[in-house]
Amino acid sequence: MKHLYFVLAWLLFSSGVVITSIATLQFIELQPISATELLPSGEPKITTGFLQRTSTAPEMNTAIEGADARAQIVANFLQRYNSPMEPHDYFGAKIVEISDRHGIDFRLLPAIAMQESNLCKVIPEGSYNCLGFGIHARGTLAFESYEANFERAARELKRNYIDIGLTTPEQIQRKYTPSSKGSWAASVNQWMAEMRFDDRSLGRELKTNADVLEFVAND
Repeated sequence: MKHLYFVLAWLLFSSGVVITSIATLQFIELQPISATELLPSGEPKITTGFLQRTSTAPEMNTAIEGADARAQIVANFLQRYNSPMEPHDYFGAKIVEISDRHGIDFRLLPAIAMQESNLCKVIPEGSYNCLGFGIHARGTLAFESYEANFERAARELKRNYIDIGLTTPEQIQRKYTPSSKGSWAASVNQWMAEMRFDDRSLGRELKTNADVLEFVAND
């Protein structure tokens, strides 16, 4: 009789242990993850719920990290505003090539073209003159192609502006379009900032008085 009693008691005790263990495991599984995480050093890092997204706006001096992207950035700019300079990839590469040859920032020519003619949309018929270059009361300077217009403008900007120390849109404006009260330089700065980030919104938000020798190809 005592033997049977001990057997029953042992079975009841074992069942209780099993039930308690199962309940404990279920309780643990249902608990929220602790807000305390351990860093590799063993020091606790306290979190506050959802991960916070950090700002993704690039720094002004690190937006363009190499020459490889320049042609594509200009092509994107032409495409974004539906420029008639097509194919956009060709003219993106061509503008960079011309800019490199004359030692100027690759963004300057398309930025001026955007300000002067909405990237060649509004120009004297048949002139291919997208940069407002040589357009005055005495007549309009015409070119045989867009490429010829950008080539001539790049040469003149380098020789008659940049080489004499006019190296920002504000300084260039005083000679290029002296009647402007600042709107010309503000717009050119905006377009140059847009190409720096390849982003229209950031161009508006982060524009500064650009250095037109900043992104010049090394010899």
